[in-house]
Amino acid sequence: MKILVCVSNVPDTTSKINFKDNNTAFDTAGVQFVINPNDEFGLTRAMWFKEKQSASVAVVTVGDASVEPTLRKALAIGADEAYRIDAPATDGFFVAQELAALVKEISFDLVIAGRESIDYNGGMVPGFLASTLDFQYVTNCISLEIEGNNATAIREIDGGKETLSTQLPLVIGGQKGLVEESDLRIPNMRGIMMARQKPLHVRPATTSESHTKEISFSKPEAKGAVTMIDPANIDQLISLLHNEAKVL
Repeated sequence: MKILVCVSNVPDTTSKINFKDNNTAFDTAGVQFVINPNDEFGLTRAMWFKEKQSASVAVVTVGDASVEPTLRKALAIGADEAYRIDAPATDGFFVAQELAALVKEISFDLVIAGRESIDYNGGMVPGFLASTLDFQYVTNCISLEIEGNNATAIREIDGGKETLSTQLPLVIGGQKGLVEESDLRIPNMRGIMMARQKPLHVRPATTSESHTKEISFSKPEAKGAVTMIDPANIDQLISLLHNEAKVL
């Protein structure tokens, strides 16, 4: 079984977010980038398939040379090879097109992506990718078992969980639960040294077409001051909820 894990290079959640060029571009100065958490759950699950079922595991991302440390970390965790598609990740549809071209060329059986990235939270890429490839697709995936060409997946739905039976080739949008946080792997020194010897292929983009353009960025409005209310003053509470909070 050949597995491709799609990883996003995202800012660490502790990073301070700022914009530049009159709020038209994200300022990366001083920002620490990491593997998107949802993708890290998927990568760890792929490692399980590698160890238990002798699967081969490749990782891929779309971006310039600045994303290569993230790919090297994935290699240190245990992936066999990495692909960097040399283009800015302008939007979900563009990224999905580039990933689909790679999958078609190399014929992966299973594509594991995170259900969404924690930077833009678009949640579009896995669905676009599955549609472009005409693969089976399961999102919000919290469990995946593969036996031969058959797959059993569990996904979260409103109010519960749904168990699905499908076949490869398959795209999943994984999340926490696909593995537990305690199962996530930290690269050790041996893995880091071996990662230096593993292939990291750089491929040109197949198209320059993008369907969206970033116009401007803005931060959420600052939270207002807290208003303390006497628990006995119900009329004041109702008035504030109605007139200020606009929730009644």
